[in-house]
Amino acid sequence: MQTEYQERRAQVMAKIGNGTAIFGSAPPSVMHRDVEHNFRQDSDFFYLTGLNEPEAIAVLAPHHSEHRFILFVRPKDWAKEVWSGHRIGVDAAKEKFGADVVYPINELQEKLPQYLEKADQIYYHLGRNNELNQTIITLWQNLLATYHKRGTGPIALADPAPIMYSLRIVKSEAELGLMRQAIAISVEAHNLAQEIAAPGRYEYEIQAEMEHLFRLRGGMGPAYPSIVASGANSCILHYVENDRQMQAGELLLIDAGCAYQYYNADITRTFPISGDFSPEQKTIYELVSEAQRQAISQVKPGNTHKQFHDTAVRVITEGLVALGLLSGEIDELITKETYKTFYMHGTGHWLGLDVHDSGMYRLGEEVWQTFQPNQVITVEPGIYIGLETQPAEEQPEIHPRWRGIGVRIEDDVLVTPDGQEVLTAGVPK
Repeated sequence: MQTEYQERRAQVMAKIGNGTAIFGSAPPSVMHRDVEHNFRQDSDFFYLTGLNEPEAIAVLAPHHSEHRFILFVRPKDWAKEVWSGHRIGVDAAKEKFGADVVYPINELQEKLPQYLEKADQIYYHLGRNNELNQTIITLWQNLLATYHKRGTGPIALADPAPIMYSLRIVKSEAELGLMRQAIAISVEAHNLAQEIAAPGRYEYEIQAEMEHLFRLRGGMGPAYPSIVASGANSCILHYVENDRQMQAGELLLIDAGCAYQYYNADITRTFPISGDFSPEQKTIYELVSEAQRQAISQVKPGNTHKQFHDTAVRVITEGLVALGLLSGEIDELITKETYKTFYMHGTGHWLGLDVHDSGMYRLGEEVWQTFQPNQVITVEPGIYIGLETQPAEEQPEIHPRWRGIGVRIEDDVLVTPDGQEVLTAGVPK
């Protein structure tokens, strides 16, 4: 993988020209008092370095005469390592991660200016690390104040996000291999869930068995908080309490995926807990399934991100009108977004290092991102006839037999040179 990290850094340096790019690691996050969550590295930082430690900075300076890739890391410290684990340290980091030079993180303010003073701009994302934000801004202000003496230095601060979007949106074969492994584990877990779900069991039991399998198969754990939603809970998009006892005759919606070496799966299935759909459940399920089938067919090179969403919206709107759940002219209902009473989210998102992965969806007011080979997108239409989402006077009349039905079907789809591959096809629909 080190060759791949090197190639990624070279791509960034080619795009920033005479600039200097700075990427910070993720800060530790506190669970409560002095107990921290498990560390999860910043995705851009990990994408460019593979270094999985906090308190680290990566600097790319293509214009520098000696050092193009610079790392700042925590120095070795036995007294701290005995409490919180091994540190790579300055010497080992240079060899392992291929940096031209590595400094202790406490020398950042002293060493960083030499990589900025001949750059024409700084590329840095002003994120949640306020201390690092202030350090970068202060160094930039100091260089601006002395610009007239040197005639060189960064006169602009730019966000590297658009550059990273363009790189990360297309997956390498190595990345796809890790995603396929995350998906394989997730497929096994979803199939297990369909086997063990039964009236009388609790939602958290299904969650526990799935997440146990995530770890048992070598995954990092859940890619996001698992949604195991029975009955009317299936109409809550991000339901995570997972504490209800499942009842006969209800649907169970499971939205869960495994993270494997930082890459993620994202799968949703909805099925009857007792094994058989009611007529109303079957009708809504088949409508969502058809919307997904047609949306997936639109995922292919050259088509836009908007096309597959619009396809799902039209199928769902037409179906809801046919069922009498919406009334009116189809195009007007779509234009006014009346369908959002029952389908209130987008049809999919990029998937990769982040569950909602890096990448543009549109390139201006009227220009949408087109699909390219080796992009991975989720396709997840749904219909939710549950909680009221409008003022009482705007709510459509809904017969009680439809109430409490929530259906979402989600697959992870790879764009191939001549179409698409449904990576998550191993879970039945």
